[in-house]
Amino acid sequence: MGVEYAGVLWNKQKKQYDKIMAFAILWMVILFVVLHLVFQPDFTAETLIIRTSAFVAFTLLNFILIIGPLARLQPAFLPLLYNRRHLGVTMFFFAAIHGIFSIIQFHALGNINPIVSVFLSNTKYEAISEFPFQVLGFFALIILFLMAITSHDFWLKNLSPKFWKGLHMMVYLAYTLIVLHVATGILQYENNLLYWMLLIGSFGLVAGLHLASAWKERKWRKTQVYQLEKDNFFEVATVKEIPDNCGKGIWIADQNIAIFKYNNCLSAVNNVCRHQMGPLAEGQVVEGCITCPWHGYQYQPEDGQSPPPFHEKLETYQLAVLNGKIWVNPDPMPEGTYVAPIKITD
Repeated sequence: MGVEYAGVLWNKQKKQYDKIMAFAILWMVILFVVLHLVFQPDFTAETLIIRTSAFVAFTLLNFILIIGPLARLQPAFLPLLYNRRHLGVTMFFFAAIHGIFSIIQFHALGNINPIVSVFLSNTKYEAISEFPFQVLGFFALIILFLMAITSHDFWLKNLSPKFWKGLHMMVYLAYTLIVLHVATGILQYENNLLYWMLLIGSFGLVAGLHLASAWKERKWRKTQVYQLEKDNFFEVATVKEIPDNCGKGIWIADQNIAIFKYNNCLSAVNNVCRHQMGPLAEGQVVEGCITCPWHGYQYQPEDGQSPPPFHEKLETYQLAVLNGKIWVNPDPMPEGTYVAPIKITD
């Protein structure tokens, strides 16, 4: 976390990430162009740019959308999640090239405004084979544009995390529009079955990984069955099963709770990061602060307050330890409420 807004911090990990990303994109471009020149050499340079940028943008978008569920299924993918927004801006750059060249190529030579032409050149909305697919792509590009220009934490803070997250969840609407854009557009004119297989396969991969991630969390929640003692405290874990400076996530009475063990103490806070709703229990206590594994946002474990001068707050929970067992009261305390850490004496 930084006190002031700053541009991209080019640390070693970021540089390595960007090198790999640039190398992969370069090879995607080269491979696509070479295959097109070999199998369809009669295309113009403009058409080749339109198709190449579309291929790269759609491939990157699919990759971006599977990073989240992959990170939930396997924490080894967290470094990809940490740098996902940078990848998203790069994806929009290629999507913008595709959109701009398409509008110039197909709508800029008439006697009406090119943008207006996108909507009026074809009004057969009732037909599948002749559907005005460019309208779908236009609205998808608008969504991706809004996401790209608000990708910096300045906008997350000033738009509010809830509004910002809602805006960026529209990526799924954009993805749906793009899939329909491809299905009702270029695939209506291509006879190669491979294109349909790639489109359906990529959509199935994205949907399948999201369903697998949701199933894993649902299965985890069903295992969260705890014993009630008294005063609304539930036995949820043993002290020994939580490593030092690490957390354990529990779901109880509709509360998503993270219990942390640090400095021979225990504290509990809400498990959802206020930044981008990351799972805090999968992070660690670093220099006395709970650190979100997604983007490094931090909170003090005893009161759920971000260290000054930050103002983000989490709900806190009361704990008790009896015979090496951890008990929690799932009734949340107000955000930022100090709850004395439980000393581990066993």
